[in-house]
Amino acid sequence: MSTDAKPTETVPPAEEKTTVTADDSVPKEEKKEEEKNESKPIDFTSGVFSMFGGGGAKKREEKEDDVDEPSGSSKKKTTGDDEEQVEESPDVHFEPLVTLKPVDVKTNEEAEEVVFKMRAKLFKFDAKSKEWKERGTGDVKLLKHKENEKTRLVMRREKTLKVCANHYVTSEMKLTPNVGSDRSWVWNVAADVSEGEAEAQTLAIRFANSDNANLFKDAFIKAQQDNGALASGKPEETA
Repeated sequence: MSTDAKPTETVPPAEEKTTVTADDSVPKEEKKEEEKNESKPIDFTSGVFSMFGGGGAKKREEKEDDVDEPSGSSKKKTTGDDEEQVEESPDVHFEPLVTLKPVDVKTNEEAEEVVFKMRAKLFKFDAKSKEWKERGTGDVKLLKHKENEKTRLVMRREKTLKVCANHYVTSEMKLTPNVGSDRSWVWNVAADVSEGEAEAQTLAIRFANSDNANLFKDAFIKAQQDNGALASGKPEETA
């Protein structure tokens, strides 16, 4: 019998197996939040409404409340208007201290009869600049005095009624057609008093058409003849 003994093998102690569950890997706080979320029902309607332009009912109500209720500044204005209402003042009538009577403006034409009247445009030749300058547009009139029966030519500017021509129609005057126009006449005046003092002028007048220009010429020549007959034995007077 052999005495050789076999060496004994030592078995390492068995390791304890530990099983980790999914619940143990998640902290307790996160578990609670997940449980809360799972307990709440999922609202799919809010997403659908927002997708098609709708909003939550609460948001709509809040907006409507904001619109219906006036702001603080508007509230102050409305209350302020009610509180600051001013009483209507009685109608006050003031009597004028001085009463002015209407004054009749005289044009020195009251004692004259209108023999001819027509709308036209008057020009004056400026000797310094060697050019024609417009005097004004208005009614040219031939006025015959009721007492001495003399006829003069008077023209006033429209709107302002300022005199732009004023002289007696004498036999020395001669109407000549303006160059290139059958509705315009030119004549020389020895004493025109439209500016206050008598001065020699060269005037030109233009009408709307040739018919009106011829009517003016006929009336002008008639006035020359009448004044010539009156002044046959008397010195000529200025207007």
